[in-house]
Amino acid sequence: MTTELGEFLRSRRAAISPEEVGVVSYGARRVPGLRREELAMLAGVSPTYYTRLEQSDHHNASDSVIDALARALRLSAEEHDHLRRLARPAGVGPGRAREEEPRPSAVAMLMDYPGPALIVDHANYVLAWNDLGHRLYGHGLDFDAPYADRSMRPNLVRRFFLEPEGPELFVDPGDAGLQMVGFLRYSSGLHPEDHILSCLVGELVQRSDLFAELWAEHPVMDCGYGIKRLRHPVAGRLDLAYEAMVLPETSQRLVLYRAEPGSPSADALSRLAGP
Repeated sequence: MTTELGEFLRSRRAAISPEEVGVVSYGARRVPGLRREELAMLAGVSPTYYTRLEQSDHHNASDSVIDALARALRLSAEEHDHLRRLARPAGVGPGRAREEEPRPSAVAMLMDYPGPALIVDHANYVLAWNDLGHRLYGHGLDFDAPYADRSMRPNLVRRFFLEPEGPELFVDPGDAGLQMVGFLRYSSGLHPEDHILSCLVGELVQRSDLFAELWAEHPVMDCGYGIKRLRHPVAGRLDLAYEAMVLPETSQRLVLYRAEPGSPSADALSRLAGP
């Protein structure tokens, strides 16, 4: 039986070589990475128990087992949390996300922000943007696109994978695509039964071979902050720091972008703002 938990564990086993974790390898290996019994040994559990955990849909792993597996697999903090949600979904995370409208007060703060700013939901649909946010990500779209019709809201992941010009906005489209898929995996752990997210993923798996390939690798990334390196058709090269802040009592994020004062990116933002 294939489960989300089992797929995630297998993907992480395949990503670690025995040599990396000090396991002596014997005989020919049919698959890359660690064998089940090798991971079980590293985590201090029986091979039979680990096999049941990977193959069945029961979720009674203790915190100590989850932590031991995370250490053995060298998971990041985000991947560790994701593993815990998959292994023990009951009572973990907010579950099904609601289809929400952004609060008027949040939109007002967004509009007052001097740099590019967006409000996005758990599936990266744009719920609101200010003028610079629209100019940064909304090329080809009306400013009112997030507001006029809920069913027509822009989705940043869909634009990247399904529109020919989508990857061209990014200096490193390979890394950008991986982060987008990683965020959807992270979000799916928080909202495992969400219809909006499952429909988006189903569409992208069917229509984009690249998305399907990355989705099968099970990357998990919160993407709560970092640097966006863009090659904008109007402004040129932009290196923008960003922070994505979860809005209380919602599954939405307020994403703010900033260029270092006096930098070439600040000059590019000025060009983007126009006269």
